[in-house]
Amino acid sequence: MSTDHAPVPRVANRYGAPKPQRTPSAQRRKRNRLLIWTVLAVAVVATGVFSLFAGTPPVSSKDVGFSIEGPNLARVDYEVTKDPAATAQCAVQVLNESYAIVGWTVVTIPPGNPGASIDGRTTSHNTPVRTESEGVTGGVNACWITD
Repeated sequence: MSTDHAPVPRVANRYGAPKPQRTPSAQRRKRNRLLIWTVLAVAVVATGVFSLFAGTPPVSSKDVGFSIEGPNLARVDYEVTKDPAATAQCAVQVLNESYAIVGWTVVTIPPGNPGASIDGRTTSHNTPVRTESEGVTGGVNACWITD
């Protein structure tokens, strides 16, 4: 028995060697990583700047309570937080059961006495509001700093 077999051509000889899989080079991976860290750093800085300028309003208010003293008068208790040297104005309102405004007044909060404040910036106020009909709730609509 003779074993004369013709040599079997290898697949690589017939079709060419397979191309190696392309993987990102170390330089490309380093560049991508640097780009990601740069974008994250810019996002953190932008968030910090936005929070610094938009995080603390110059004046804020907190409703504490109210009392309805009759069909033509209500009292609203609230706290105002602002720079003690600033003058603020607050719009105080009384609403009826249909949420319609039945009483409205604008109150000026003068520069504060640090001894009269809660924490050096927050002061308590009680404002009477005349109403055109009986209200069911009262509170501060908005506050702003005056020039």
